[in-house]
Amino acid sequence: MTIKTTTVTTATPIQNKLEGLDNFVTKQLEQWKGVGTAVAVIHKDQVIWSKGYGYRDLEKKLKVTSDTLFAIGSSTKAFTATAAAQLVDEGLLDWDQPVNSYLQDFQMFDPVATDRLTMRDMLCHRSGLPRHEMVWYNSPRSREELVHSLRYLEPNHNFRSKWQYQNLMYMTAGYLIGHLKGTSWEQVVQDQLLTPLGMNSSLFTVQEMQEQADYALPYMEQEGQNVSIPFRVIDTIGPAGSINSNLKDMAAWLQLQVQRGKWQDKALVSTEQMAEIHRPQMVSDSPFHSKELPVSTYGLGWMIEPYRGHAMIHHGGAIDGFASQVAFLPDEQIGIVVLSNTNGSVIPYTVAFYIMDCVLGLEPKDWTSTLLKLMGQGEQEAEQPAQKQLEETLAKEEAQAKANSEKTSAPLPLDAPASTYTGIYQHPGYGELLVHETDQGLQTRFNNIDMPMQYVGKHTFSVSLVLFGLHMDFTFEVNEDQPVPAASVSAPLVPEANANPILFTRI
Repeated sequence: MTIKTTTVTTATPIQNKLEGLDNFVTKQLEQWKGVGTAVAVIHKDQVIWSKGYGYRDLEKKLKVTSDTLFAIGSSTKAFTATAAAQLVDEGLLDWDQPVNSYLQDFQMFDPVATDRLTMRDMLCHRSGLPRHEMVWYNSPRSREELVHSLRYLEPNHNFRSKWQYQNLMYMTAGYLIGHLKGTSWEQVVQDQLLTPLGMNSSLFTVQEMQEQADYALPYMEQEGQNVSIPFRVIDTIGPAGSINSNLKDMAAWLQLQVQRGKWQDKALVSTEQMAEIHRPQMVSDSPFHSKELPVSTYGLGWMIEPYRGHAMIHHGGAIDGFASQVAFLPDEQIGIVVLSNTNGSVIPYTVAFYIMDCVLGLEPKDWTSTLLKLMGQGEQEAEQPAQKQLEETLAKEEAQAKANSEKTSAPLPLDAPASTYTGIYQHPGYGELLVHETDQGLQTRFNNIDMPMQYVGKHTFSVSLVLFGLHMDFTFEVNEDQPVPAASVSAPLVPEANANPILFTRI
């Protein structure tokens, strides 16, 4: 296939507005201690900027290029929504037809949601379910098994009453897409989006990505240094965030968006259904609420917000060691993609917003200081250099956590033998949780993730999920009158408000 997309070799008026971009990105990498990033800007059918910065492999000093593959995380969600729109065009799917009319065995915990949940509901995050991330994170279960587990997961809000980000619903949407086509979500997206768009470098698994010549390693800051961390395999939850891509491919994806479903004068998605994806469906939360971004809504796979008075559609992504931002200004037909290989990095956002300020002819806003303020910092602190402030904030949090731990810890030995707590506990939706003895004391293992346990009294343990920096209190139900093992353990694995703890029963 001959790709008509062109890369601009002579400066255009819009490209001239990006004159200071190289310097800005370099400073952002220094300020936020980023390892590498890649930036592309498109205007209509032209790529007007495509460059790599920093390193894809810090140890070997391999630089990021336009071809470097990154995990794009939840920016994958727009691919799932677009594939669903194609099925609507084909007459295989109705946005508002209940899911259980397509999947006969489909069931939610809430019977109302079982009867009424639709593809639209799943794609705009209004199922009533909180995140329930620990159901799927590092789980060995299949996509089909996780869809089956939905019937055991309690909502914390009424169906369609509140926007709540929900990866399991996107996984289910992808599962339904594959079911309707008689194949898998991966095959549908490959056949109907990646191949027609010439996105020949894009892949669905980090295993495949590591077989390529040019890919980025994932990094996380530890003790002030960027350290390479393992790739996170999220194949099962794929429709919510497993795509890996590069600037060349993502530029084509953005051109499909700004041209409302057309590619090389051919409609891959109807204008009507693209408008449905890009239309606000629910008022949503946003970490960037400010006078520049006063209102946040969610469409189908996209965040839809006004940016300084201009229409903006975007979606970020984050998975272990990677962060991304894919955005476009529909009225100006400008698209921006920023990819990073630094865990939790805000660089994709500061760079994307800076580019928008430039192309819109606005005075660039100091998004570094603004984001620091939005992260809970005061006026005086926000004037400090970004990384110094982050280090001080983390140090304060660590000191406070240590103080809390010292304050609440009960002396050993336990008021019951370890055998009271050890054993296998089970929840029909979450699966099995193991409590066992180690040389360092009791430990919880869930989805092959080990979590240290510290006794705090009254059959309660502080359990540390080190990977997420979380501390949770697990409480065991013990009959004090009988010397028998605990019957169950209550674990607050769902952090959202109004969510009940997960009750695991001893097997």
